Amino acid sequence: MKNFEHVVQVPYHLIENNNFYLRGKWAKDFFKNENPIVLELGCGKGEYTVELAAMNPHINYIGVDIKGARLWKGAKQARERELKNVGFLRTNIELIEQFFAKDEVQEIWLTFPDPQMKKASKRLTSTWFLNRYRKFLNPDGIIHLKCDSNFQYTYTRTMVELNQFEVLAETDNLYEWEHLNDVLRIKTYYEKQWLDRGITSKYLAFVPHNGEYIEPVVEIERDEYRSFGRSARDL
Repeated sequence: MKNFEHVVQVPYHLIENNNFYLRGKWAKDFFKNENPIVLELGCGKGEYTVELAAMNPHINYIGVDIKGARLWKGAKQARERELKNVGFLRTNIELIEQFFAKDEVQEIWLTFPDPQMKKASKRLTSTWFLNRYRKFLNPDGIIHLKCDSNFQYTYTRTMVELNQFEVLAETDNLYEWEHLNDVLRIKTYYEKQWLDRGITSKYLAFVPHNGEYIEPVVEIERDEYRSFGRSARDL
């Protein structure tokens, strides 16, 4: 990982008190341009980050994950394809607001996150995380959720409706959706396996407002299957 100039690994002592050296300077100092920044949180092997960057050379993409072995694959692929608008950040997503300044990010992608069916605050679309995203997401910034989990999709739709966020797109059967485009056709390694099992992909895009967020308290039917890499303890 240390051999990749486009990978940032950060010791905890360097991010205390919002003093991370690239905070507010990712475009200028890391990418050497003034282009918009888009994050993929929980990017895994970085497939979505890399493909998005290849499709949109005038946008900067940063994949974020804590697992170095996964990030290494995406970083290697980005270098082999000579993509200059790709970066990777190895850290816990719980600390994400420490790395980016106000309005520094234009969009967030959440691709097949663990639905965390037992604890709402761990869900990447929970109000707990949204309150962190709002510290650096542009006021008109978009959050994209692409997932296999009906639990995750239903929970997020409920949260979005309760808080009256602006919904830009939604479907519970992505590949039968009339508005399917090349960006949404990008498939990760694990998504292909879920599709082969007959599990449909879902998609929801929304713009959160700047008011106070309400966390939904609602019973949602749990997924009846275990996704690849998902702990049996979550079922």
